[in-house]
Amino acid sequence: MLEVPDNQDKALLAADAESERHALCTAPDAAVLRVFGLLGKRWTGVLIAALMGGPGHFTELRRAVPGISERMLSDRLTELANEGLVSRHVQEGPPLRVSYRLTAAGRELRPALQELTRWAEAHLEDAAGKCPAEFRD
Repeated sequence: MLEVPDNQDKALLAADAESERHALCTAPDAAVLRVFGLLGKRWTGVLIAALMGGPGHFTELRRAVPGISERMLSDRLTELANEGLVSRHVQEGPPLRVSYRLTAAGRELRPALQELTRWAEAHLEDAAGKCPAEFRD
């Protein structure tokens, strides 16, 4: 039988959530936790990197991020828009088209992404051995 939490259980759950929020906001590495909480989600960093080249329409972004589903792309774009990193622009049709572009805050991630890319190329096993040089530039 499914147990329904009583008021005391609900209070404990709320206290746990509040405690977790407090820890997330006050930890010495709180900013790192927040940024990787967002950018560490699957596809998010790759999507931002794709938009660094300029605005893109939904279908262009889907092609630029191989393997991402339409639903996931939509969810990630919505999340990035809610965080103020991406803006959505509707172009009246016909056909109606929607483009996405990085906001100023999103563009400010460029140096961080470039540094992470350099670090990955230097320290992570991967592509350097598997991809021909002409595909890495």
